[in-house]
Amino acid sequence: MKATLDHVGIAVRDLNEALRFFRDVLGLQVSPTEVVSDQQVRITEVETGGASLEFIEATDPASPVARFLEQRGPGLHHITLAVDDLESALEHLRTQGIELIDVSPRIGVGGSRIAFIRPSSTHGVLVELKQSDHAS
Repeated sequence: MKATLDHVGIAVRDLNEALRFFRDVLGLQVSPTEVVSDQQVRITEVETGGASLEFIEATDPASPVARFLEQRGPGLHHITLAVDDLESALEHLRTQGIELIDVSPRIGVGGSRIAFIRPSSTHGVLVELKQSDHAS
């Protein structure tokens, strides 16, 4: 299984305030904000010339991201690794005894196919796998 860094997810309390720094002060390109209803979040990606930064704001106080912010505060939420074949990657992880949050892919930002791995299997880091854009 080959994986490459796609983006780093950063949980924030106020998306607009966070973007002011990255867009207005640093001059980075910001994508339009997207609501991912089933995850109860608003997300904006910031291009950095390689892997992007994904800023995540909870839209519901009971959402997983809201709970994360309550417990840990704003900051690193997850890293996302792109893979060519998500189903094969998940099967490989299962055979290695890795505990998955998502046993099958679900839809993420921009209609991408994603799946999360439990932090207990990744040394405390929430890891998201994303099917590469160029994969069929």
